[in-house]
Amino acid sequence: MSTRVVKTNNNPGCLVQLLWFAFVGIWLGEIWMGIAWFLMITIVGIPFGVAMLNKIPKVIALREPEHQMKYTYRQDGEVTRRELEPEQVNILLRAIYFVLIGWWFSALWMQAAYALCVSIIGLPLGFWMFDRVPAVLSLRRD
Repeated sequence: MSTRVVKTNNNPGCLVQLLWFAFVGIWLGEIWMGIAWFLMITIVGIPFGVAMLNKIPKVIALREPEHQMKYTYRQDGEVTRRELEPEQVNILLRAIYFVLIGWWFSALWMQAAYALCVSIIGLPLGFWMFDRVPAVLSLRRD
């Protein structure tokens, strides 16, 4: 029996991501962040706001998180496939971090990423920062 872990990425090509960002993502992302932050100030809307902020990379540049698949090959020819989920930080620690730091620091983080994306030279760093929004918001691991 052998095991293999494969990382998959379903992002469209770089040119498609760049065109999406230039014509749609740049304005839609700012509106998306504004709505998410409006939801964050209401108690009832926090789960929706967090879910929206976790989708920021997709809205801004059609970027999906990387997935890890574990394939197990048996000697009888059977193959089993299972998606690996990264081990998350304790939920209580994540909640405390979110309340004390995550909600305001992620707003600063996203605005800095947005400013970098608007400057052509900072585009790669800005996209990287948008990919890290879930971790900055709530210590979520992708």
